[in-house]
Amino acid sequence: MTSAATASEGAQTATFPGPPPGAEPLPGQLDRWLGARGAELVAIRRHIHSHPEPSYSEFETAALIARELAVAGLTPQLLPKGNGLICDIGEGDRVIAFRADLDALPLQDTKDVPYRSTVAKVAHACGHDVHTTVLLGLGLALAQLNDLGELPGRVRLIFQPAEEAVPSGAPGVIAAGALKDVAAIYALHCYPQLPAGLVGVRSGPFTAAADTIRVRLTGPGGHTARPHLTADLVHALGRVIVDVPALLDRRVDPRAGVSMVWGAVHAGKAFNAIPGEGEALGTVRILNREAWREAPELVTRLIRDVVAATGAEAEVTYTRGVPPVINDRMAAAVIAGAAGAALGADRVVEAEISMGGEDFAFYLEHVPGAMIRLGTGTPGSEVRYDLHQANFDVDERCIGYGVRVMVHTALAALATGAF
Repeated sequence: MTSAATASEGAQTATFPGPPPGAEPLPGQLDRWLGARGAELVAIRRHIHSHPEPSYSEFETAALIARELAVAGLTPQLLPKGNGLICDIGEGDRVIAFRADLDALPLQDTKDVPYRSTVAKVAHACGHDVHTTVLLGLGLALAQLNDLGELPGRVRLIFQPAEEAVPSGAPGVIAAGALKDVAAIYALHCYPQLPAGLVGVRSGPFTAAADTIRVRLTGPGGHTARPHLTADLVHALGRVIVDVPALLDRRVDPRAGVSMVWGAVHAGKAFNAIPGEGEALGTVRILNREAWREAPELVTRLIRDVVAATGAEAEVTYTRGVPPVINDRMAAAVIAGAAGAALGADRVVEAEISMGGEDFAFYLEHVPGAMIRLGTGTPGSEVRYDLHQANFDVDERCIGYGVRVMVHTALAALATGAF
């Protein structure tokens, strides 16, 4: 593996514990460790990529990670269902946690590479194989530091199932005790819009809450020549589709970042018959936590008010997805400083806000923390991948960059008294 650009010894800040007398500084240790283990991490990523498992079925992936951690002398604990695991490294009452997601998407892998998915209609098209490999690399590197007596506290690795599912896996992992004694938690997410070697960091809103909504309308149906004798369901659906998002924009503070978008509409089959039922399905995405908590009642009321004038009957199903990811200010500062020390300050950029959803938000409902974006694009390449595309792939040098950033973050977070 091509090693990441390394910060000079002088780039280390006071937030990092200094090496013991005569010991090699951290950047040099990581250079040597990645030089020895980097190819192995890439091979593990490729194995996971070619053997993807969908949400709630990540048993072989979890078992693989558990074996690798056990070989390093650690004691991983499988979650009750066996499709995820938790592993502590070091000692101390205060824990700094790191989380990765294990599941793949229900997509066909269309890439022509030796490590393409061997499972029909399942693919790692969101980079969770990279997240998992980086977290494994963090664990293996910290295990070595701990053996050398250079890990000043306790770090917890959380390998979580079912990030892509609704309901997602995070609440169950939390219920299993993943956050016990945790002072702060960190995670990263692949970001193909940034080249490998860069990371994106920001404080505050990072990703949006993502809920789903289903509106089912019913009426007696009838002839299109006499809409006044029935409830014109297609017209009513049109009113819901157009009016409700516009009304929602006027009922919520625009700074809350609300986006309501319909993805599917179904009603009728004949051009001259008003159907007796129809439905619309969509998403509600919100950046503000308080606005998200109030959204189900408000959206349901707006839909019923709009439908009432049409004569149709409305059944509204509002399903919670995930809260917004709101990065803690201090946690974001810690990981930004750590990334600068790991890669160089010029390789840390401000991350954009995403309206996508991420169930890392559930952890941030309990403890402070931050998620960052890991650049996975190939520098200088005109090929542009995007998440959730069937041909998604990464520049595998991002694994080494991710390990560097997370090792520095672990040591910085253990050293700070802010949490």
